[in-house]
Amino acid sequence: MTSPGTADRMTRLLALVPYLTARPDGVRLADAAADFGVPEAQLRRDLDLLWVCGLPGHGPGDLIDLAFEGDRVRVTFTAGMVRPLRLTTDEAVALTVALRTLLDLPGLAEGEAVSRALAKVSAAAGHAADLAAPVAVSVDAREQALAVVREGLERGRALHLHYYVPSRDERTERIVDPMRLLLVDGHWYLEAWCRRVEGVRLFRLDRVDDVVVLAEPAAPPPQAAERDVDSGLYQPGEDEPLVRLRLARTARWVADYYPVEEVTPVEDPPGGLAVAVRTADLAWARRLVASLGGSAVVDEPAELGEQVAAEARAALARYAD
Repeated sequence: MTSPGTADRMTRLLALVPYLTARPDGVRLADAAADFGVPEAQLRRDLDLLWVCGLPGHGPGDLIDLAFEGDRVRVTFTAGMVRPLRLTTDEAVALTVALRTLLDLPGLAEGEAVSRALAKVSAAAGHAADLAAPVAVSVDAREQALAVVREGLERGRALHLHYYVPSRDERTERIVDPMRLLLVDGHWYLEAWCRRVEGVRLFRLDRVDDVVVLAEPAAPPPQAAERDVDSGLYQPGEDEPLVRLRLARTARWVADYYPVEEVTPVEDPPGGLAVAVRTADLAWARRLVASLGGSAVVDEPAELGEQVAAEARAALARYAD
């Protein structure tokens, strides 16, 4: 059986020669590594392997030939490997559906570019594009709230909304200045300047109980910058409290699931981890530790550990009663 790493490398090797052929003047190794999403050292190893690949017999005129000039590389003989890889049917359908979904986003700045890309992918995919035609993307959002938020964005109006905050189990009332809509992992989010907290916030639309477009114009202040969500939706600020936990082996998944800042193996508990995570919501951290059922110990802050212990004693007392 071919391992995932081997399969990825084979795909990369098959794509490297057409990639270099399209750049007859050569390309910087660092740029090529970035384009393929691998370290430069790995790209060099791939190029070294390509150098000894060719037609059966491996004669001098059959091998792929490369030229290195400083930090640049170019292909001088392709051994016939000039045709770029084609999308599989599954890849073509997924890409077509994603592009069509993207076109539905209100206020999309590059709508024409997305339309051109969709046309090119559909033409190249052929029959695979026909398979994507009846596909509908189901997103977890209240259609009415989505329609009202879109109206507010298109008209440039402020919004009044009632929003449920699950981390505090409370419903809040806010006036916000909408900035954009985001579709992440099947959920719609409104990014807006919240006048109540005087900061940019993300509101998941399936947690919006009611939303109304106001007559006043939306006016996000100059400091209301759109956040970069490439690293995830939750990005705590540096001024938020740091919570330090020691996790048992059975709770090591926390380090993979949440955006922790520090991860250190520890001997106590055996096979455990010491992690640090920033959060302005200590109630969330308290519930997380409680849900782990003894598989997590709070090192900092001390008041969090005291709260968890007090709640655990209260729960035991109710159980005894």
